[in-house]
Amino acid sequence: MAKDFTYRGKTLEELQALDVREFAKFLKSRSRRSVLRQFRDIEDFIARSKKKLEKKKPIKTHLRNIAVVPQMVGWKIGVHNGSGFIPVEVTGEMLGHRLGEFALTRNRVKHGSAGVGATKGTRSKAKK
Repeated sequence: MAKDFTYRGKTLEELQALDVREFAKFLKSRSRRSVLRQFRDIEDFIARSKKKLEKKKPIKTHLRNIAVVPQMVGWKIGVHNGSGFIPVEVTGEMLGHRLGEFALTRNRVKHGSAGVGATKGTRSKAKK
């Protein structure tokens, strides 16, 4: 049997019934302060996103600093990373984190083979 998701002793349904400011009381101090400072932005984002969901349009945003709240759980949000929108499926474990944490802005370095002149064996070939 799968264990039900809880956050600080509350189920997801109980958290979704809370207001954004009431949910902030369950967060750790740093994320609580940021949610309380930007609760209007979060509520506006939720309202705009619900309208898009009703029209079956994808949710895309440049707001990487918006904290994840329980009303967003289950949504697929396209978070901008500087060049494109990275699809992010919001889960319960993301509560309190920011959207930008899940859309990385820098690519991993992919090293290829060494170029001519990069090693001692190919140095003589580079001088010709």
